[in-house]
Amino acid sequence: MKYTYITAIMISLASLTSCQDELTTEPVGALTLEQANSKPTLASVESSVTSSYDMLSNKLNQLAEWDWNGGLVFQNDIVIDDIASDDMEKKWSPDGDQPWMDEINNFTFTSTNGGPNGLWKYDYEGIKRTNIALSFLLNEDIEKITGITTERKNQLIGEAYFLRSYYYFSLVTNFGDVPLLLSPVKTYQEAFDLAVRAPKETVWSQIKTDLEKAKSLLPNSKYGSDTEKWRVSKGAAIALLAKTALYNKDWTGVTTLVSELEATGFFSLDANYFDNFSTEYADNEVIFSYNHVKQADPRKGNGICAPLGWGFFAPSDDFLASFEPNDPRKLYTVNAPQQWVNKLLGTTDGSNKGDDDASNNKVLIRYADVLLWKAEALNETGDYSGAISIINQIRTRARNTVTVDGTPVPAGTLPDRGASTDKATIKNWLISERRAELGFENQRMPDLKRWGIAKQVMTAHGKNFQDKHMLYPIPQSEVDASAGLLKQNPGY
Repeated sequence: MKYTYITAIMISLASLTSCQDELTTEPVGALTLEQANSKPTLASVESSVTSSYDMLSNKLNQLAEWDWNGGLVFQNDIVIDDIASDDMEKKWSPDGDQPWMDEINNFTFTSTNGGPNGLWKYDYEGIKRTNIALSFLLNEDIEKITGITTERKNQLIGEAYFLRSYYYFSLVTNFGDVPLLLSPVKTYQEAFDLAVRAPKETVWSQIKTDLEKAKSLLPNSKYGSDTEKWRVSKGAAIALLAKTALYNKDWTGVTTLVSELEATGFFSLDANYFDNFSTEYADNEVIFSYNHVKQADPRKGNGICAPLGWGFFAPSDDFLASFEPNDPRKLYTVNAPQQWVNKLLGTTDGSNKGDDDASNNKVLIRYADVLLWKAEALNETGDYSGAISIINQIRTRARNTVTVDGTPVPAGTLPDRGASTDKATIKNWLISERRAELGFENQRMPDLKRWGIAKQVMTAHGKNFQDKHMLYPIPQSEVDASAGLLKQNPGY
C-alpha cells in the first residue's frame, strides 16, 4: 500500500475494509510518524513544520493524480467559497466539464460531492502534519537530540499551533462539529475512538487556545523570518484570533485584537490595491500568504492558474454590476472582455494564465480585510463614526489607486460615506465594501453565512439555497469508513 490519509482521523479507516479509495500520490516532503520516531534530526524537525504549510497552497495534485471528482486536484476553497456564492461562475462558457462544481454552484450537491470531500482531506492532512510536528517539538529532549535552539524550537511550535488552528478554522466554519485530533493517531482502536464529532464550541475553544500559544511563541516582528518571509508571524496569529472572535460575534474581542495588531506598526494599506497580489513580500499589507515558487523541485508553483487557462472561474453578472462607477478594483479583480481573472493570476496582462507553475502567491490574510472586521465590530457596538471612518479608509485607498492603464481614477469616484447613526445603513455599506475589496478571495460565501443572509441573497440570485446549506455535508466516504460513528450533517 502507498501512504494513505483518507479519513478524518488521520489513518485510513477505509483501509480496514477496502483499498479502492486509496490516494495515489506519495506526499513529497511530508514526514510520517514512523520517520519522526526513528529519525529525529534537525532536518526532519524543520521538514515536519514546513510540509504542514503545503495544504494551504494551490499546488496541483498534492493528494492524488487528477482526481477531479474527488476534489483533489487543487485546494477547494475557491469552489466552496466563491463558485458557491453570487460572485463567481464555474466557467466563462457553461459546459458539462466538472459537473460536481456545477452542483456546488446550484446547490444540488450531496455528501459524495468532491468540493467538501477535497476540503476535508486537505484540512485533515494539514492537521495530521502539524500534530506530527508538535509531537517532535514538544519532546522535552528535542534540543539535546537534534541540536535545535530554544528560540528556533519555540518559533516552530508557534507556527505549528497557528497552522493547526487555521485548518480547524476551515473545518468548523464549513462543517460545524468535527473530529478534534490533537496528537498523532497510533492505533486503529484509537482511530475509531476518535471518529466522533466534537461540538463546534470545543473546536472554537481549541482554535483560540492554539492561537494564544502561537502568539506568545512567535517572534515580535513583522516577519517570522527575514529570509523566509512566508512563515507564520505574530501578526498572523493576532489576526486569526481576531477572525475567530469575529465568527463568534465577540465584538469587543475583535476591536481589542485588531487594535493590538495596529499598534505593532507592522502592517498598513498598500498605496496600490493590486500590490497585494503582484508583489513578492515587499508590500505592507499581506499578513499571511502561501509562497508559490516557479521552477522549484519539488514543484511549488501556483497551479490554480492552470484551470484559468481552461476557462474556469468567471465573474457573475451580478458581481460585475455590484461595483460603483470607475472603481479600479473591478478591473484589478477581473478583466471580463479578455477573460483574465487578474487577482488570481497576479498579473493584469493575462500572463500566468494556463501556467501550472506560476509564482504568484496565494493571499490568505491581509490588512484591509482585518480593518473591515474592526469596522463591523464597531458598528455592532454602536461606534458608528469609528466604523464609517474605517470604511472610508478602505475607499480612499481604492480611489487613490491608479487604474490598470496607469491613469488616475476620475474625480468623484468612490466618495466617502457620510455621517450616519443608522446601524443597518452602515452594515449595508460594509457588505458592499467587503464585496468590492475582497472579491475572489474566498470570503463571500463565509461572509453571507455568518451575516445570516446567505439564503436571502442566494435565493435572489436564483439559487436553491436551503437551510441545510449553511453547512457542507461530511464526505460520505468518511462516514462509511468510520462504520457510522461519524454522523452526517442534517439534511444530507
